[in-house]
Amino acid sequence: MNKRRVAVTGIGAVTPLATGAEQSWQALCQGKSGVARITKFDPSGFKTQIAAEVRDFHPEDFMDKKRVRRTDPFIHYALVATRMALGDSGLIINHNNANRVGIVVGTCVGGMSTYEKNLRTLQEEGPDKVSPFFIPGFIPNMAVGEIAIVFGAKGPSKCVVTACATGSHAIGDAFRLIQYGEADAMIAGGSDAYILPVGIAGLGKMGAISRRNDEPEKASRPFDKDRDGFVLGEGAGIIILEEMESAIKRGGKIYAELVGYGSTVDGYHITEPDWQNQARCIRLALDEAAISPGDIDYINAHGTATVLNDISETKAIKAALGERSRKVPVSSNKSMTGHLLAAAGAVEAIFTILTIRDGIIPPTINYETPDPECDLDYVPNVARKAEVNIALSNSFGFGGANAALVFKKFSG
Repeated sequence: MNKRRVAVTGIGAVTPLATGAEQSWQALCQGKSGVARITKFDPSGFKTQIAAEVRDFHPEDFMDKKRVRRTDPFIHYALVATRMALGDSGLIINHNNANRVGIVVGTCVGGMSTYEKNLRTLQEEGPDKVSPFFIPGFIPNMAVGEIAIVFGAKGPSKCVVTACATGSHAIGDAFRLIQYGEADAMIAGGSDAYILPVGIAGLGKMGAISRRNDEPEKASRPFDKDRDGFVLGEGAGIIILEEMESAIKRGGKIYAELVGYGSTVDGYHITEPDWQNQARCIRLALDEAAISPGDIDYINAHGTATVLNDISETKAIKAALGERSRKVPVSSNKSMTGHLLAAAGAVEAIFTILTIRDGIIPPTINYETPDPECDLDYVPNVARKAEVNIALSNSFGFGGANAALVFKKFSG
């Protein structure tokens, strides 16, 4: 069968840069960092005391107080980003189309603050004091469930959990459902809220996160020789995907066309990446999009600022794109947003789409000392104007999960 074309018609985001996709995008293009000292708990005594927190966010401005009280922050972020994305798209879900509108929204850890709070309550006050909303506030698929309840979508739905590749896999899986006719529109993306003592402690023991506490805004340094780990972030990114003909017919605004999706797993190591399988993932996405490496105008890198990941991604890009890799600009949004876990791939997909729309490539900030093993064009420190017709967005996660998305400028 012929696969159906898929349009991006709406975007919504809650990030450490701002509440709102457009506001976050403007801050990103200006090279602003969302990293600062942790305020959600007292980080004294932790070797890492910095993170990219969502600030000045008030869920009560977007939903009723009862729902706020009984749901976890990762659900708050997902609901708000979804409301923004649906509003942006103009897609109205009603009894006529609800069965054809689905949801694929993922998370890495689900409602961990709800889990942590209720575990403490159990230990200090006993089982009778545990909240009846503990389980529905904690389990990962409840962002999907709450989105369906609030907005009325009744089509195919699931929660994706593939570590740092989650957001991109969610978008790719939603893409497939439209391509093969199981849905006409999809709400897709990721959400996480894991800036908690146990999260900082666990990632710190792994040696995965930066300890540059004295210079928070300079801590996330993708591809720079002096990088010392990623900065933990939080937030949500949601995009609305629609079957192209129906989007055009209803007069929907089309940001871009999603034309390729690659997914592989390394089968190698829980945290050490395999650049060969990352390259294979990229090639799968290019093959589906029916484009050559020479057609790629920009790569939105996974770019975590960990030593091994940045080297591996550089090798993967070289292997997948060959000589084109020396000419195509590559940048990492995580230099400013930190690592948003499940939300990373979704928020970065949004920024990739806006790069195509505006012809502005956001920079990789804090790039000061080149690493001989990372020798591509990382758009250092200052945004760059460029015509971008086709762009690639990479996401690579713990466990060897790899995802790549290819977006193309809509040409009618």
